[in-house]
Amino acid sequence: MAGKIPRLTAFEVTKILEHYSFTLISQHGSHQKWRNTQTGKQVIVPNHKGKQLPLGTLRSIIEGSGVDVALFHS
Repeated sequence: MAGKIPRLTAFEVTKILEHYSFTLISQHGSHQKWRNTQTGKQVIVPNHKGKQLPLGTLRSIIEGSGVDVALFHS
């Protein structure tokens, strides 16, 4: 994965995931499980309203989703 990681909230990340055919499978507390049935990829997004996701968490979501990091930029 190349490129700088943007600072995003969980809401922004889930909108991007929805755009790339991910659907919300389940939620336990503040953690949401998103899955793309076409690719079989699955990611967990901690949904702490209004807070930016930590860079390591966001990096893990991007890598796990298989979506290019450039597509996470506005």
